Amino acid sequence: MSKIKTFVIVPTYNEADNINPLIAQLLALPIKIGVVVVDDNSPDGTGSMADEWAAKHPDRVHVIHRAGKMGLGTAYIAGFKHCLNAPTIGRIMTMDADFSHNPRYIPDMIALSTEKQIVIGSRYVEGGGERYCTKKRIFMSKVANALTRTLLGLKAHDTTAGFRLYHRQVLESIPLDEIFSSGYSFLVEILFLCQQNNWQIGEIPIIFEDRRAGTTKISKNEVIKGQITIARLFFRRLMSK
Repeated sequence: MSKIKTFVIVPTYNEADNINPLIAQLLALPIKIGVVVVDDNSPDGTGSMADEWAAKHPDRVHVIHRAGKMGLGTAYIAGFKHCLNAPTIGRIMTMDADFSHNPRYIPDMIALSTEKQIVIGSRYVEGGGERYCTKKRIFMSKVANALTRTLLGLKAHDTTAGFRLYHRQVLESIPLDEIFSSGYSFLVEILFLCQQNNWQIGEIPIIFEDRRAGTTKISKNEVIKGQITIARLFFRRLMSK
């Protein structure tokens, strides 16, 4: 690991159309950051393309290769552990590989992290929004956020966002191996745990754009898992009162 203080974790599966321009934009940001690509053995060669970046920039690009699709949550955990092994890393970010999270927002997120321990790139605060998304996707996202905020008492406006920044001590305070969710519902569960630990959460507005290339990874099965996660955490919240 290098002495770079901020690393961004990017889980990938079949993102060959996006990975090169994404890493290029991340490395070109005015704030120096590093990238950890967690690739789930993409058949389209995404992992090999990331390896080429790592060979050129070994201090800034790292690649974790996994045997196959193991879920978004476990990819984040693999990236978290990788970063936590380096004591010089103080901020760990997560984002999608499909440009739905634009790298241009990262400097603002880092700036807010001087006041908050968790920063979310949010669609649902003033100035945020969505672009090129279907009405169905927007509706499902808003329903999911309304449910999580109501049932779980989450204070963040965008509770399902994957564009986040965590201070190191936040992740060190959470038993990562005990998080049950492995898919997209992982995002709700870890935010629930962060709020239970009383970490300060801030949000900056972003425009979330539907992916530029490739296909979405959200399936009906993921939606069902998300509903189960919300129900499980809701009962956990009731039992803790």
